[in-house]
Amino acid sequence: MKLIIMRDQISKGVMSKKVHFSITATVEVSVEEKENIAKYKLGDTILYSNMEDRGSGILGAISRKAMAVEFNINDLINGRKIESEDILEILDLEETIKSVAKNFKQILEASANFGEEEVIEL
Repeated sequence: MKLIIMRDQISKGVMSKKVHFSITATVEVSVEEKENIAKYKLGDTILYSNMEDRGSGILGAISRKAMAVEFNINDLINGRKIESEDILEILDLEETIKSVAKNFKQILEASANFGEEEVIEL
């Protein structure tokens, strides 16, 4: 499995050009990994979400202003692009994606070994 991350920036707006930053994350999987994703119906498994209840009042309003992101296994396989005006949010998201991709790799490795015996030396 390979994680491919592409960073980009674009200017948006008619009068005042605001810079928007984006990150596109794509995971390349092997044929065997793709077969296990299909076999165990993992495609819709949510790998990351920050869309939980964000509270109310002033703190809730501030947290709701932050970028809302959710992605599943299919999103990463097909490539997922996320934009923000805040470069720090994009950089934070990049680290999150790297971590989530490692977890995804562990899920695939575990699914490949179901139905087999594992011997653990202690």
